[in-house]
Amino acid sequence: MNAAVPVRHLLLAVVIMAIWGSNFTVAKLALADFPPFLFAGLRFFIAFLPAALFFKRPNVPWSNLATYGLLIGLGQFGLLFFALNGHISPGIASVVLQMQVLFTMAAAAVFNHERIAKMQWVAVLLSLSGLGVILSQHDGFTTPFGLMLAVAAAMCWAMGNMMSRAAGRVDMIAYVVWASLFAFPPLFAISYWVDGPVAIVHSLSHATLVGWLGLIWQTLGNTLFGYVVWAWLLSRYPAASIAPLALMVPVFGMATSALVLHEPMPGWKLIAAALVMGGLMLGVLWPLVTRRGA
Repeated sequence: MNAAVPVRHLLLAVVIMAIWGSNFTVAKLALADFPPFLFAGLRFFIAFLPAALFFKRPNVPWSNLATYGLLIGLGQFGLLFFALNGHISPGIASVVLQMQVLFTMAAAAVFNHERIAKMQWVAVLLSLSGLGVILSQHDGFTTPFGLMLAVAAAMCWAMGNMMSRAAGRVDMIAYVVWASLFAFPPLFAISYWVDGPVAIVHSLSHATLVGWLGLIWQTLGNTLFGYVVWAWLLSRYPAASIAPLALMVPVFGMATSALVLHEPMPGWKLIAAALVMGGLMLGVLWPLVTRRGA
């Protein structure tokens, strides 16, 4: 691997962070046309077809693909879109969902017996204090129920990370494509049960250009382009040089929501974001600092 990352590749990584960060606002706009579980199901259905015709199924057990697909599809995005549909603001959601970093760290400690440094426990407490600030406020955009859904989505994302790690060194885009096979059927089934066939047909036949563009952004931009380029960067450069850039996602998430949706950004919201992100930065960067010092 090359140690130094050229500026053009750093900028490419920033573009991906902007795409992933803006995804929360894009989803919020598209949810005006689609029920949340239907929207999530369409996202993974289009991610599977026609991409599955061009990407060979990775050499991992079907059980691994199925578990990852359920955790990411139904767990992460199903719960996230349901939360964004009136229960949490896109800006706050972009911050809370990054708690998956700490949940992944905790899952690795439990299942892989990886050691958690004392300073990383401080990081967990710092991020949890940020969630406490959010929970203590009632701004009409974020509810305790929405916060709970976003935290649950982050937990599912973390468990999905553990499944992808268990899969070993595989083509990540092929892995995501084939795992999507197990994501959209339960999402469609829940939408059929919750929304009913009449509402589904109506949303598909009356969706606006904004809704369809949001769906395309979800699949082509967020999933296929984002994952392909991100996996390419991680395979080319040390993870320590690239992975911390993912902490920029909430910055773009909050900025996009404020600019496009005019989400208010009072002081308490900025303080909460700073606490959560400070904890995440400490949890991610502390091992790198100690390793470099050693």
